[in-house]
Amino acid sequence: VALIARAGVDLSRFGLLYSHAGVALRDEADGAWAVRQLYYACDDARPHLFDQGISGFALGADAPSSGHVSLLFLPDEDGVQLERAARDKRLALALLAGKYSANAHAYSTTYQNCNQWVAELLAGAWGGVAGEGVQVREQAQDWLRGQGYVPGPVRVPGHLLMFAGQFVPLVHVNDHPVEDLHALALQVSVPASIEAFVRQRAPQTQRVEICHDEGRIVVRRGWEPLGAACAPGPGDEVIMLAP
Repeated sequence: VALIARAGVDLSRFGLLYSHAGVALRDEADGAWAVRQLYYACDDARPHLFDQGISGFALGADAPSSGHVSLLFLPDEDGVQLERAARDKRLALALLAGKYSANAHAYSTTYQNCNQWVAELLAGAWGGVAGEGVQVREQAQDWLRGQGYVPGPVRVPGHLLMFAGQFVPLVHVNDHPVEDLHALALQVSVPASIEAFVRQRAPQTQRVEICHDEGRIVVRRGWEPLGAACAPGPGDEVIMLAP
């Protein structure tokens, strides 16, 4: 099991590189890896859980000629608990909301985005939240808050963009406190929030980041981010791609 994130949607205007997180699980029968994740189904107009192959997940970006993927390999017991929670269909579905919002407030159950489902699944794995009874998501969010999970904040560069966001499909602001809207800082679960929380809770976690452009692949081990330019540093592995 590993926590995995990709740079899919361009969020550079908000100072973010990674947009979409999931849980990578290895099939015990054939050894193949797939990413269990939340995605929005346009036909059904609601979120679902979906298992996607690693290659499809990694290449699911706005600009497939370049990309970034981050992997977190957890210490043994933490990883076992996360795998158990991710494979627990009752828990995974109990944590799935009925309505989707790309900028869902991390401590509201009105909507949910893909990263919020992953964060709440961590509460199921490490906080003892069970997929039974009512208010499962509320319990998960209470545990995350008590453990010091800090969602975002996502900085919105201007009130005009905040206002315009109300007219963008799958973006909502009615679940956010008015003071956050005025401050242009939204409490949204993003991959960076999840990584920071995991690092704080399980400092022995190993991080591997991979980026590519049309000429090379760069692999970095450690918590220092590669950055959007995909420029290798000392100690990084560089794999040149054939023309």
